[in-house]
Amino acid sequence: MSELNDPRVLFAAERTLLAWNRTSLAWMGFGFVVERFGLFLHMAVGHETGGMQRSFSFWIGVLFVLAGTMAAAASTSQYIKVLKTLRPLEIPPGYHLHVATYLNIALALLGMSVIVYFFTA
Repeated sequence: MSELNDPRVLFAAERTLLAWNRTSLAWMGFGFVVERFGLFLHMAVGHETGGMQRSFSFWIGVLFVLAGTMAAAASTSQYIKVLKTLRPLEIPPGYHLHVATYLNIALALLGMSVIVYFFTA
């Protein structure tokens, strides 16, 4: 990828991954708020429904959380591909390469657990 043999290439890739991490987290948070606000409105209006009727806000919230989860997974995959192209000179000695990767994987797993929570609550 780079002929620079410069660690700034690694740090730029890591900053990009962490930017996607923030974007994923924002999408998931927005999805959670949309889903819970729909539940709040449903309770405030006082409609009593039997069974598992899902509102429009439920599905929009699930889609946002799912989009955030997919963005976290896809950006992690891209970051790993970039790491494979780096030369040893571009990686500072003793630097832990996969801390940001683990963070994004944890975020994707948490997003999936929120989706499971939506369907079971």
